[in-house]
Amino acid sequence: MKVGDRIPDTGHRERQRRLKNFWDMDVWKKSHQLALRVYRITRGFPSQEKFGLTSQIRRAVISIAANIAEGFRKRSKRDKVNYYNIAHGSLEEVRYYLLLAKDLSYLSDIKEEWELAEDISKMLMALRKSLSS
Repeated sequence: MKVGDRIPDTGHRERQRRLKNFWDMDVWKKSHQLALRVYRITRGFPSQEKFGLTSQIRRAVISIAANIAEGFRKRSKRDKVNYYNIAHGSLEEVRYYLLLAKDLSYLSDIKEEWELAEDISKMLMALRKSLSS
């Protein structure tokens, strides 16, 4: 290898070992983006949903990034996978709430949120797979 050559990619596990903080994880960054989007869009929900759908979707979306953060610091692979599984379950809950909000005509378009959720889902699956092997 010469100076200036790119260092070959050593795979997901090596990248994960080099991360110092949960906020350096791409999956956490995307989860945080989704949380911010959900908070913005739910501001426009009807006031009667304050303790209903608004509260539920916000609680679920916070859980995604929070469980990724908590899992990051766990020492055992089993514990990490458990927290990433919980995050994935919360993500599916958010997807349902987005569909419900659209069907209730609280939202007209959920395409961007849906695509972001799909990216997060794929990343969580890959992360769990890397820890299981």
